[in-house]
Amino acid sequence: MGETTVTTLEGREEAVPSPVADAAGQSFLRRLRTPRRPRLWFEILLIAVSYLTYSRIRNAVPEQRSEALRNADWIWRVENDLGIAVEQSVNHAVNSVTWLIVGMNYYYATLHFVVTLGVLVWLYRSHPGRYAATRLVLFATTAVALVGYYFFPLAPPRLMNGGHFVDTVMVHQTWGSMASGDLKHMSNQYAAMPSMHIGWSLWCGLTIFALAKLPWVRVLGLLYPAVTLMVIVSTANHFWLDAVGGMLCLTFGFLISRLWYGAFPYALPRLAPPRRREGQSSGCDTVVAGRAVPRAPLGRQGAPFSGARGTARPAPTDRHPKTHPSKPPRSDHAP
Repeated sequence: MGETTVTTLEGREEAVPSPVADAAGQSFLRRLRTPRRPRLWFEILLIAVSYLTYSRIRNAVPEQRSEALRNADWIWRVENDLGIAVEQSVNHAVNSVTWLIVGMNYYYATLHFVVTLGVLVWLYRSHPGRYAATRLVLFATTAVALVGYYFFPLAPPRLMNGGHFVDTVMVHQTWGSMASGDLKHMSNQYAAMPSMHIGWSLWCGLTIFALAKLPWVRVLGLLYPAVTLMVIVSTANHFWLDAVGGMLCLTFGFLISRLWYGAFPYALPRLAPPRRREGQSSGCDTVVAGRAVPRAPLGRQGAPFSGARGTARPAPTDRHPKTHPSKPPRSDHAP
């Protein structure tokens, strides 16, 4: 079965490779690229392992302090040349309003994780057909950010020499940054470019805006990355250009998902057919307009089963034609 023999003119038989192996490989790749209903236990394990791996790699990058400070000075000069170096003014202005800056410190420390996980749970429950593709965007965005942390170490504005920025967490004694106070030894302080606060918040905002039904929820989706941008600058944790780096990483993530699934995540069907074992047919193989359409069970000959609801019974056919006694049989002989 694996090979086909061909007899040549000389009477010799040559083995011709069968395309079965290639077809099986293409079928396996097609199954991987087809959106399917996610499994809860697998997603929890995948997210936990992925975030742990990301944190380990991010913190394993050598803290190149001197190079990170030189890069921060260079970024600051570039922004001054572009006329957008207003981070220091924003930092001092917001820091003068205690309740506002304290709230931003806690915003920076918590919502980055809470909102991202909340959007993942919402996708899993309400948009299972789009979940895997949208999750791939987030994972690819985070993965490419690690490249930036390694090749371009960057000190945040609050750690610049002579930058006169206020470390708002230290000043107000709040828990708002893994790189300030007693928590600074748990995180790489010089991994500011690109900003994943912007990459993740923009991923959340675009997902909510594209898939939410309520208008006010969609507006909140767009406001979330905008407020996050103000928070990271006000707390002196990032430059404006760090946010641009986060946007570029997110663009890369969308590109990877588009190439893998053949469509942007939000254009995929909302529902996905359930997973089935080899040799089992699915009762929900077709997705039309975001809804799963159940397929009628098949009979022995592959035709729809006559007893299934919604299927018409075939009209009975007679094996022998009926004869009409009122009409005499036709004779080919003349009278």
